[in-house]
Amino acid sequence: MENEEKTSCVTTSGGGEGSLDRLLPSVSTVLSPRKRTTSQCKSEPPLLRTSKRTIYTAGRPPWYNEHGTQSKEAFVIGLCGGSASGKTTVARKIIEALDVPWVVLLSMDSFYKVLSSEQQTLAASNDYNFDHPDAFDFDLLTHTLRKLKQGKSVKIPVYDFTTHGRQKDWKTVYGASVIIFEGIMAFADKQLLQLLDMKIFVDTDSDIRLVRRLRRDITERGRDIEGVIKQYNKFVKPAFEQYIEPTMRLADIVVPRGGGNMVAIDLIVQHVHSQLEERKLRWDMAALASAHQAQPLPQTLSVLESTPQVRGMHTIIRNKETSRDEFIFYSKRLMRLLIERALSFLPSQVHIVQTPQGEDYEGRTFHGKR
Repeated sequence: MENEEKTSCVTTSGGGEGSLDRLLPSVSTVLSPRKRTTSQCKSEPPLLRTSKRTIYTAGRPPWYNEHGTQSKEAFVIGLCGGSASGKTTVARKIIEALDVPWVVLLSMDSFYKVLSSEQQTLAASNDYNFDHPDAFDFDLLTHTLRKLKQGKSVKIPVYDFTTHGRQKDWKTVYGASVIIFEGIMAFADKQLLQLLDMKIFVDTDSDIRLVRRLRRDITERGRDIEGVIKQYNKFVKPAFEQYIEPTMRLADIVVPRGGGNMVAIDLIVQHVHSQLEERKLRWDMAALASAHQAQPLPQTLSVLESTPQVRGMHTIIRNKETSRDEFIFYSKRLMRLLIERALSFLPSQVHIVQTPQGEDYEGRTFHGKR
């Protein structure tokens, strides 16, 4: 079983009219309605299946090498392009083609600003501009992407378009070897650009993008064709011409035709592989496994007793024919034994509690500094 990890969140929020340091000159505000309700990750199994592999989209990678030092910074790919240009499709195909254990997919839609009461009134009447760079929280976005690049865990906001605010529970995303960051304004901030190691612009014909928007908004959002076309002409098209299309000159690679251009995607994957080799981010698992060969094991190491139960679970987990469900089931059982073993080393004392049946039950409770 080959496990790769990726975490993808697609969330949305809204923004104000404050001026930020942008690469492009500011223009007059354009109004943009939004019909989405809650912009949060889809409730689907945390994995991406391909013809050859299963890529897991949740989990925590090892951020340290066999010497106990932190790995180098992750390789960050920035994907920019117009609405419905195929950015997410290109990102997923890059992830499928990459042969790295841990990949994070981060959407710019997660970082819209929270609306004030006045802005909420405008949004309720579809008079608030969601297609302006000032609609995004670039400060939070830059801070989040910088921490991910350093291999640290971050919290991603979940925005609710019904209340025009962020939900209480945020999504946890962990650092990875490769981070793919995609959004319509991905190249519209100087500090954000400095974090991108590779900049890709997905260039798709405007007619194709309009057809995709029509199909998506009518079938998935229950909107009428006249409303979709009106929104496109009034908000989406001007935003593309004023803010998105000019940033194409900043891209290292331009991908025509979006996700259907496999030649361009293959070239991107080859370049990423070469960069990862230079950065040594493709972990040498054999080196990790043999890190302590010919060296004394640390005195703090405690080996779990090799009981028939433990040996049986090891046999099942290491068998390549073991199904995914059985692998997870027996891995959790083995982890439970490891955690119980680790807890036994904590300072404790006898503790007696009374059960609802009135009987005394003797156990142990933590007896150390908190």
